[in-house]
Amino acid sequence: MALPSVRRPPRIRRGSVPAVVLIGLLATAAGAEAKSAKETTDRDVRRQLERIVAADGGPPGAIATLFRNGRTTVLSTGRADVRRKGAPRARDHMRIASVSKAFSGAVALRLVQDGRLGLDDTIGQRRPDLPATWAAVTVRQLLNHTSGVPDYTRTEAFQRQFQTAPHAVIRPLTLIGWVADEPLEFAPGTRYRYSNSDNIVVALIAEAVTGKRYEQLLREIVFEPAKLRRTRLSTKLAVPRPTIRGYVVEPGEKPEDVTTALSPSGAWASGGIVSTPGDLGRFVRHDLGRTFFGAAEQREQLRFRPGASSPPGPGRNAAGLALFRYQTRCGTVYGHTGSFPGYTQWIAATRDGKRSVTTTFNASDPSDRVLRQIRRAQESAVCALLGR
Repeated sequence: MALPSVRRPPRIRRGSVPAVVLIGLLATAAGAEAKSAKETTDRDVRRQLERIVAADGGPPGAIATLFRNGRTTVLSTGRADVRRKGAPRARDHMRIASVSKAFSGAVALRLVQDGRLGLDDTIGQRRPDLPATWAAVTVRQLLNHTSGVPDYTRTEAFQRQFQTAPHAVIRPLTLIGWVADEPLEFAPGTRYRYSNSDNIVVALIAEAVTGKRYEQLLREIVFEPAKLRRTRLSTKLAVPRPTIRGYVVEPGEKPEDVTTALSPSGAWASGGIVSTPGDLGRFVRHDLGRTFFGAAEQREQLRFRPGASSPPGPGRNAAGLALFRYQTRCGTVYGHTGSFPGYTQWIAATRDGKRSVTTTFNASDPSDRVLRQIRRAQESAVCALLGR
């Protein structure tokens, strides 16, 4: 998810309460060092992670996971917590940011498969209590960010909330209420613009058509079928242990721990999930592998249009339904990125869901230079994943 800006949110500075970002990247790490081409590629990915951690303004730690041929390779460096030794591990908990949007997409597409929801159903049909000016927006347009619904994270009300009461629990309807009086930014379906409001509305619609809380739908449709034992959506400030701590890093300064700086309720379905690198790899394999919905729904999910995830992932980005396509020099994978105070995340899998990659960096709002390094490392990880 992304709080107030899409690409580079305001930095969280020491002694101030951040008005911040979320949006999604994941990862994993540690690998073998032999002389075959595949092992050399793994070693190269690890070296790139090490350079990112060593960079001025780089994150304290980094982890990438590569699932190939039925087993996971973990490449990890730096520190999960600057107060003690130890690199991030695949079972460590962290905030996954906008990668959470892929989860809301999975819920929506399952409801489509079950006949309880249609991709061309409108907000007016399913949530007539929401602003009348949004009534013609469809579920499809919400999922591929062509809705025109304004992003609540760009409002002054959002800024004030996290400047004055960053730990307060905020209801989803309050988040939407911050943009309820604003017109659509463009006619639905005519443009692409990433909006954190979109997935909040998707989850509210899912609740309306099922009569169940979104948290329960996540458990029933996603967490339990995929056996995600360390994944949850919660409004709690604390991140379960063991933890990859999240930081803001300013060049020349010590990292500032912002793991509990903001209430995740301000992200909810758009970025409030806590998980682990291992669980995220499992999720994206199940998502592409059609555990949650069928072939017809996946065909709709994988209809793409120009549009980058936030922050952008490796290669050329294109937007589907709560999923992005990343076309790299070594091949194409599908997934989502994310950024939340303290974290930069990315997950992806092959079209058949048999191979997956995740990357996690425990710092948010990287400089343009560091972000370029991250994208290069992610592309190299795709090459290693595909054996190219």
